Amino acid sequence: MEQREWRVEFRWIKAHAGHRGNEIADQQAKEAARNKNIEECYIKIPKSVVMSEQKEQSVKWWQREWTETTKGAITKAFFPKIEDRLKLRLNTTSKFKP
Repeated sequence: MEQREWRVEFRWIKAHAGHRGNEIADQQAKEAARNKNIEECYIKIPKSVVMSEQKEQSVKWWQREWTETTKGAITKAFFPKIEDRLKLRLNTTSKFKP
């Protein structure tokens, strides 16, 4: 019978102290490590990786839009690459004077 509402707790347990659940987990981990027929599955990706990939894709999209637009020719002369512009620390305000 499938349990619908699981409650998972993470606690430190002293290793090799005879805790039933810990012994079962150790045994299953060893069996899985020895089994060559288990397909690897990495469905959990760290948030930092997702954020990094999203940032990279956003910059690529922005660069494509920036390259294709006919507007902003003067600004493009100073900042042709979005990636290079993002590396700069420009403090722009409404009081900015050329």
